[in-house]
Amino acid sequence: MPGRSSVDSLMRDGEEIAVKIETRDAQSVAMHADQLTVSVETVRELVDEQFPEWRALQIREIASQGTVNAIFRVGDQLAARFPLEPHDVEATRQWLEAEANAARELLGRTRFPTPEPVALGEPGAGYPLPWSIQTWLPGVVATEEDPGVSVAFADDLAEFILKVRAIDPRGRVFNGRGRGGDLRSHDAWMETCFEHSEQLLDVPRLRRMWSALRELPRGEADDTMTHGDLIPGNVLVADGRLAGILDVGGLGPADPALDLVGAWHLLEAVCRQVLRDHLGCGELEWARGKAWAFEQAMGAVWYYVESNPAMSLMGHRTLERITADE
Repeated sequence: MPGRSSVDSLMRDGEEIAVKIETRDAQSVAMHADQLTVSVETVRELVDEQFPEWRALQIREIASQGTVNAIFRVGDQLAARFPLEPHDVEATRQWLEAEANAARELLGRTRFPTPEPVALGEPGAGYPLPWSIQTWLPGVVATEEDPGVSVAFADDLAEFILKVRAIDPRGRVFNGRGRGGDLRSHDAWMETCFEHSEQLLDVPRLRRMWSALRELPRGEADDTMTHGDLIPGNVLVADGRLAGILDVGGLGPADPALDLVGAWHLLEAVCRQVLRDHLGCGELEWARGKAWAFEQAMGAVWYYVESNPAMSLMGHRTLERITADE
């Protein structure tokens, strides 16, 4: 969690909002419209019916800061993930299969543990969508053990990024969805973020920053493989070192600068420079990484202010780092 002074420097009514974020029960407010509800009892019934070999394993709900899935432990070695937003059944199945393929592609390509897909479940027991089971990775997420001043962690993160970039994209290129292409294609979303952030952030200043960041050219670098979402909740830490990477289903080709969001979401200034030196980033690539982090942080601050305080505070902290660097 950022210090009070970090948050206040970007907030119009810093103390009121910060207290609100710190005290709000993240589980009391849905993160998405029409969000699906998943209970331990539902998971128990689904597992028992579809995977009877795991009937003896305990089911435990995980208090996750994730925004896409509800997560439950199945015994000590497995995790069940249930999409929170309603979608078409077949489209969800295809999405989960694509995530599993991405996880298999990354598995073993770095020395850092990543989840291994185990099974796909089907709708049932009151839950309307397919769901997935993967291996459980032990560790503490970076929101709970802050690695921001660990040089060793910065070296580890740079190594992970380089190993991911080294994966052969096999002719694939960025698919045009989400972050990883043209910064200017996010203008409409950024306008939405600015409009919703008037009471939370110094919007005029941030508008000026985006006006400059959006003009950064892509340059001549080809798409490389990226993790795509190196935020604290997807990073496991142990003793100041990188212990594992979660949410790997977004692995795919994109702007090589995309994974540099981790520099701003996870690291303080000295360690950001360590990561940059390790990666050998030029000025344009480094600036585009900052731009992708800016875009992601702007959305996190307002969208999750009620429903996921940790994500909102991550956005505040990242924006504070970016504006301090300015």
